[in-house]
Amino acid sequence: MGNESSYPEQMCSHFDHDEIRRLGKSFKKLDVDHSGSLSVEEITSLPELQNNPLVRRVIDVFDTDGNGEVDFEEFIRGASQLSVRGDQEQKLRFAFSIYDMDRDGYISNGELFQVLKMMVGDNIRDWQLQQLVDRTIITLDKDGDGKISLEEFSAVVRGLEVHKKLAVMV
Repeated sequence: MGNESSYPEQMCSHFDHDEIRRLGKSFKKLDVDHSGSLSVEEITSLPELQNNPLVRRVIDVFDTDGNGEVDFEEFIRGASQLSVRGDQEQKLRFAFSIYDMDRDGYISNGELFQVLKMMVGDNIRDWQLQQLVDRTIITLDKDGDGKISLEEFSAVVRGLEVHKKLAVMV
């Protein structure tokens, strides 16, 4: 994993030295195979995450190099987005990225369906969920391109104060 104090300051802008040290200890505890990165299995071994339907999407967002695991730098950068000192725009971008599965800067009809399906499971029939997705796209898509941009997403979600709920204490 490397020494927590050896990472550049800009990587950890929302954490002080003690918080980085605590995050480093947490990371090492989760890294049971001592590989220097966290697998999906290691992350989902936390009891508080086992029933979270979006934990794999969060891991995908943290995993910026796309190798299927979260290294310490990705862990710190990801956690920093959720820091209580993180700004509203950063948290809105994080929330948007949960839905933007292909990272193209837009939420498509299919992506919205997939993420909502993760959340609702089999509690809603697919055709009902698709109707909800279609109505959501029509409502949020102000420029008529059939998908939701970060700006369109933020215009609605900002008013819900989601950024206040996306906060992690270290």
